Amino acid sequence: MFNPIPHKIEGNTFWISQERCLYWEDQNALILADMHLGKAGHFRSKGVSVPQKAGVADLQRLIAQLFLFKADRVIIVGDFTHSVYNKELSLFNKWRHDFPLFQFDLIRGNHDILEDHWYVETQIQIHKKELRIDNFCFRHEFMEDDPLKDTRDSAFVFSGHVHPAIRMSGKGRQTISLPCFYFTEKHCILPAFSKFTGMYKVQPKQGDIVYAITDNEIIRKT
Repeated sequence: MFNPIPHKIEGNTFWISQERCLYWEDQNALILADMHLGKAGHFRSKGVSVPQKAGVADLQRLIAQLFLFKADRVIIVGDFTHSVYNKELSLFNKWRHDFPLFQFDLIRGNHDILEDHWYVETQIQIHKKELRIDNFCFRHEFMEDDPLKDTRDSAFVFSGHVHPAIRMSGKGRQTISLPCFYFTEKHCILPAFSKFTGMYKVQPKQGDIVYAITDNEIIRKT
């Protein structure tokens, strides 16, 4: 594991973590998107051979990041869960009841389809469309042409959903697509926290900042 990298937005410090999440220093909060907890179990239930440890490893990474940063709040920008209840969600239930003091906020994503009582039992506060904290807005999807969006709104938006990646070139014309944090002037798309997901290649524009994640470094690209 290597040291996180600070990124400043409107005087606030957000630490870029190798583990595909942000630590918001000013709010002592961990921010992540698209964990898809239970996805591996869902695929196994459909007869697809997926190692059980795929989902368990993501949960272990989340717990490790909470204790590393000593955060007391988790803001999940959608798709924390995936489909129906299974063993991976049961493991989270057990951990959550052992550590009930963390505050969990979930902006509901298209895969967060469990019955409301599960979120109540696990003390996860649901936000149907967005969460506002100071001049920051958290949504699962970011749509610039959203008819409900106030054009005077100056809030900086954090979102997920698309699992952003950037193509990097190496020697001998070799290329690789890496998960990334994608920052524009007023918006950040978070990488999928889960490593058991697909990726969508983004095309940064002039002035945008990308942090690509590899196994041994964070690469800042402008």
